[in-house]
Formats: sequence, structure tokens, C-alpha cells
Amino acid sequence: MYAASLATAEPLTTTPLTRRPQGDFSAACTQRLPGTTADGLVVPTSRGPRDYANLDHAASTPALTVVAEAVERTLRTYASVHRGNGFASRVTSEWYEQAREEVARFIGAREDDLVVFTRTTTDSWNLLARTLPADTTVVVFASEHHSTLLPWGTRTSGATVTLPVPRTVEDGLAWLDSALAESTGAHTLVVVSGASNVTGEVWPVEQIVAVAHRHGARVALDAAQLAPHRAVDLAASGVDYVAFSGHKLYAPYGAGVLAGRADWLDAAEPYLVGGGATARVGQCGITWATGAARHEGGSPNVVGAVALAAACAVLQERRDDLARYEHTLAERLRRGLEQIPGVHTHSLFGAGSDRVGVVAFTIDGLDSSLVSTALSVEHGIGVRDGKFCAHPLVDALLADGDEGTPTTAVRASLGLASRPEHVERLVSAVTELAASGPGLTYTRGPQGWAPESDPRVVDLPRPW
Repeated sequence: MYAASLATAEPLTTTPLTRRPQGDFSAACTQRLPGTTADGLVVPTSRGPRDYANLDHAASTPALTVVAEAVERTLRTYASVHRGNGFASRVTSEWYEQAREEVARFIGAREDDLVVFTRTTTDSWNLLARTLPADTTVVVFASEHHSTLLPWGTRTSGATVTLPVPRTVEDGLAWLDSALAESTGAHTLVVVSGASNVTGEVWPVEQIVAVAHRHGARVALDAAQLAPHRAVDLAASGVDYVAFSGHKLYAPYGAGVLAGRADWLDAAEPYLVGGGATARVGQCGITWATGAARHEGGSPNVVGAVALAAACAVLQERRDDLARYEHTLAERLRRGLEQIPGVHTHSLFGAGSDRVGVVAFTIDGLDSSLVSTALSVEHGIGVRDGKFCAHPLVDALLADGDEGTPTTAVRASLGLASRPEHVERLVSAVTELAASGPGLTYTRGPQGWAPESDPRVVDLPRPW
């Protein structure tokens, strides 16, 4: 078996690539798209070194090269923000607040909306859950990612209404309308994902907002999977709150965002009690800050905020080109997988539903973890397997199959580090797996499936 090492593979490149898929690819899409720090990565496989096929963007994205460059510039003058008058502190403070303004533009924030920097989407929802007024009823679909599904029952004093996994848009809207009509809480919040992290299907956000607002409810949008691919506009859509993460938006530097209406956020106790969240501390009590600072106690992640802002600026500028590029790749990916005997793609709302570049699939007779391992070991393809932190949704999708249907799935997800050749390689590899199984012998141990000799085992020096 061929054994290769990342140490001898081609080095990482940071040169933006011109991606020119074959076929009916719009001329606008042949423009140079922003490059990533993963471009040019070559990985070992059992068949020799291969250009890494990154089809796992829904889990986490590599940094854009322009984002990494922005971080490098930030580090030269890095200092704590809002804490001093030294040159570095003043520069850092200015960039931090400018990052907030850039993010606000990216999401179409209203003039009086707050943009609070957090760690992740999960962190953002836990923050919002702690700031909800007393007796707030939260309505959420069981199809949500766990970070959107779970915080409310443990962090709020009101009720949580969990709606079933809908199989049509019409059912989902009808169930939501009925639940809101029956809500008796003083306040109601509807929480929904803009795009599914399992199927990629885009939810009808504006229709959900219309139903919610008709009943006097607010809407919180999980844009973790939507914002990297589609525009988010709070003012135009009427969405009240939005959350997303830098690590899914080509800015994996530990920052996320919660943005939206200020009244609930300003009325609640600070999410993190400490320096920066206070306006005054004295023997007679504490006066908390208002605005974003109220929930950004401690020294904030300036580097992460700048990285996120840089990514927002680039994606905003290249939004149309990126959308066309991903649409072309996604259409080829879905068509290719759907034509393979023994392969099943899964969706909530049916084949004609609007989607971003995320596809969940299963192969008859093969465990999804074995499939993802074989794709990596033999073909240099990175995908995800499991239930994707959306267990009720995956259970519902796979329950439609015959007896013996897998309980987990494989997920391929596209982005700027994906290329047309990667999609073709995946379709070819899945065709091979569905027809004859893996090319190597694998055994399952405590750490999952592994071949007898794994070419991916490498001995590299630590990066620090």
C-alpha cells in the first residue's frame, strides 16, 4: 500500500484560484473568487497523494486568504479595546467597532439593532435565551440543529413548544400558526434555521415572519448555514434576531454574532458579568452598560471580530458570483448522486425545494461512517457522517426507508474550497462504493473504522 506524508506533500498555497467548471457555467462565475488558506492542500491516500477535496463546509470552513491577511495586520497593533489611550489600543478599539459596523451592513441591520460579538451560534442562542423576558414562550421545530433546539428549556422561565419535523412547507406554516394562536405567554419567540445543516433546504423565512408577526411573536433566525451562501437582511425580512458563526463563514477565529432588537437585550442581566459590561461599580450598587457592551464582558475577541468583518465584506462583494458557482456545483452533485443505483439522497420538502450546497445521502448496505472513512482513505475526500447535531431530523428522514435503513447518513457540503473536480471525484467514488464496496479491508474499533494500514497516519511537528 502506498504510504504518503503531509510533510512531503505540496505546501499550502494562498493564491486565489480561478474555478471554471465544464458545461453551462455562467460567464460571471469565471471571475476569480476569493481563495482560502486550504487551497492547494495535498493529502495522502491509499492511491497516492491527492488534492484535498473539501466537501465538509457545513461543519467548518477554512479561512479566506484575505481574512488571514487581515488577522496578520491586526496582530501588529493588537491591544485590549476600550481600555487605554496608547496608539495600539486606540487602533484596536477603532477596528473593533468598525468590525461591528461591517457585520451590521452584512445582515441589513436596522439602525437601532444591536450587534453583539459572541463565540459561536450556540453561544449566541444561549445569550438570547438568558435575556428573554419572563413568561416567554419559545416555538421551535424539532428539525433544528441542537444549538437552536436545546437552549430554551434550560435557560428560560417560560414554556418551550417543540413542533414536529414538517415534511411540507405548508404543514410547517400551518403548525406554526396553530401553535402561536394557542400561545398564552406574555411574549413569544419563534426560532428557525434559514437553511438546514442536513439537507441544505432553505426555509421560507419571510412567510414564517409574516405568520409570527401576525400573532405578535418575534422571530430568531439561525443563519449559520444560510449566511455563507445567501444574503441575510433583517430590515427587509422583518427578522427580529439573527445568529451565525465565523467558523462557518470563512473566518474560523473564534467569533460569532447575535444581532437584533435592543429592548430585550438591554433589559436583561449581562450574559457575562465583569469588566466592560459595567457603566459604574460602587458601594451602593452596579450600573450595567447598555448596548452591545452589556453582554461582551471581559476582553473581547478582537481578532475574531476583525476576521468575521473581513469575511463579511468579501462575501458581500462577491455574493452573486459565489451563488452562481455554488449552484452549479450543487446541481452536479445532486444529479450525480441521485443517478447512482443504491444511493439515496434525503430531503424534507422534496426534490424541487430551494437548497444551498448541502446534500445528505446513504448507500444501501454500507455504514455511513465506513463510507466517509473510505472516501477519505482511498480518495482524499472530506465529508461528514452521523446525525449532524440534528438527531430528530435525521431520524425522521431515515425512518422513511425500508427495514434495515441506516440510522446515520453521509453529508457533502460545498463552498469556496470545493472545486468541480472534487464533485466529480465524489460522484465517481460513491459509484464505486455502491457497486463493489471499499477497496480496502476495514475494521471497526473504539475510534471508528480504519484500514489495516492507514496512509493518513502522519508524524508532523506541532504548529506551535
